Amino acid sequence: MLLRTILAATTAVAALLVPATAAQAGTHHATTTSATTTGAVATTARTAGTVAGSEAIAAAGANPVIVVGGLIGVSIAYEPIAARLRADGFRVSIYQLPGLGFGDIRESARALATYVDQVRAATGAAKVDLVTHSEGGLVSRWYVKFLGGVDKVDRYLSLGSPQQGTYAANILNFLGLGSCAGIVACQQMSIGSDLLAALNGGDDTPGTVRWTTVRTWQDELVWPIANASLADGATNVLIQAWCPLRVVGHLGLILDGTTYTVVRQALTDAAIRPNCFAL
Repeated sequence: MLLRTILAATTAVAALLVPATAAQAGTHHATTTSATTTGAVATTARTAGTVAGSEAIAAAGANPVIVVGGLIGVSIAYEPIAARLRADGFRVSIYQLPGLGFGDIRESARALATYVDQVRAATGAAKVDLVTHSEGGLVSRWYVKFLGGVDKVDRYLSLGSPQQGTYAANILNFLGLGSCAGIVACQQMSIGSDLLAALNGGDDTPGTVRWTTVRTWQDELVWPIANASLADGATNVLIQAWCPLRVVGHLGLILDGTTYTVVRQALTDAAIRPNCFAL
């Protein structure tokens, strides 16, 4: 019985929390000084031919972009989307959540606030744009809403973030294995948590920040998928509403070409028209 319980807990946690690339974590530390962030903050990448017309011009003078990872989102997992952004002329860095995001989302948001100030100082930019994945979307929202980020963030994009919580975070309790196996961030992403009540109380898209969310029908971790959306004037994009045959999972949102076209359009204030055939 004990062995079955341990195996069930391990399987459920892995399904809930671990992206496919987590095995590559190695000795990466959840700090703001990882190799990817340090090298990228002060670097303006070349402008590639993949951005057309006005989008290329907009990218050339755009804010620095910070890709904010999710739970167990090691920085290397976000290199594919960062590389696309750099190729399109954006200045990009990757923020890996402290402790790989297992701890209190509010503490991760405080650390993000420090990192944003470091990026602004290094680049001379008044504001940054945030491209967030999964838990990173909640960390970023807490920073914007409660820690002064509303004056330092221009555009916010979330990819598969459980803005209203997810039943996937409640599943361990359902299986009789305790509330999220004691993982604080998982508890906070459970539907009905105090953290989500605070985030979504009142205006859930404060200030002049331009808010965009992206979600997919095939998201394995955000249930129901409507919970990956925001209200109060946000632009909410369901990939399959535009591209019914596109199959994109939770981790796939940071790898998928169609999703990336939405990211690029949102960052350049272009009309949202996902390219269903993008690689």
